[in-house]
Amino acid sequence: MIQTIPKFRKSLLSWYDEEQRSLPWRTTPNLYRTIVSEFMLQQTQVKTALPYFDQWMSRFPDFHTLAKADIEIVLKHWEGLGYYNRARNLHKLANQIIGLERLPNNPEEWKMLPGIGDYTASAIASIAQNFPSAVVDGNVVRVLARISNEKRRFSSNRQAVEFFRASAESIVDPERPGDTNQAMMELGATVCIKAATNCTICPVQSFCSAYKSGEPKALPNIVRPKRTKVFINRAILIRENTILLHKNPSNARRLSDHYELPNLDAFE
Repeated sequence: MIQTIPKFRKSLLSWYDEEQRSLPWRTTPNLYRTIVSEFMLQQTQVKTALPYFDQWMSRFPDFHTLAKADIEIVLKHWEGLGYYNRARNLHKLANQIIGLERLPNNPEEWKMLPGIGDYTASAIASIAQNFPSAVVDGNVVRVLARISNEKRRFSSNRQAVEFFRASAESIVDPERPGDTNQAMMELGATVCIKAATNCTICPVQSFCSAYKSGEPKALPNIVRPKRTKVFINRAILIRENTILLHKNPSNARRLSDHYELPNLDAFE
């Protein structure tokens, strides 16, 4: 895909060294902070996660503190981030880690622990442990699709991720795998963005085939699923300054163990 990968890496990493955003999990990195940040950034933007990260680290500064905390307290500190299974899995993960004789040190081992899939496993192993494994998310897919001017139609994000995985692996610098991954994601998040392109300030513009063709905004070509709206009637019952809430069962398909206003159907 990229004919001169060493030059591409050099341009990318030089830019990252100078222009990377100052983020708390980067300025004072360690394994725990990397894991917490990666869990928070699953389906959540950086700007949203930032205040939660600082609050979380103040209350749960390490694996042991988190593992010993009551799950209800953990969920309370996650409140507002959504997708609460991430918090439950993070709590389970901390309990498993403090009992391990040896920490996982590669993506395959990390994937055996709660809440960790391909993306998170590679992120943890490369960023915190310097393991050479590519992270492929929507930002990386967008950069690679434009660099290669790949116009094929993908039926889903997952299909696009799998298609570009080999290309992403070829780019990873074995000496700086974590920085390479973060640089690719940073490029997609701040320069090679979805809604537009900032080609004039792109550090790898000279390698970009879509830029040369004049059609970078059209890529990647991913078919987005149609969204279905669901309307639910809720009841607000207040008595003596107390609001009635319903807790969903643990096996609920939607928002398990989550407190919410009761559905009107419950009163039929």
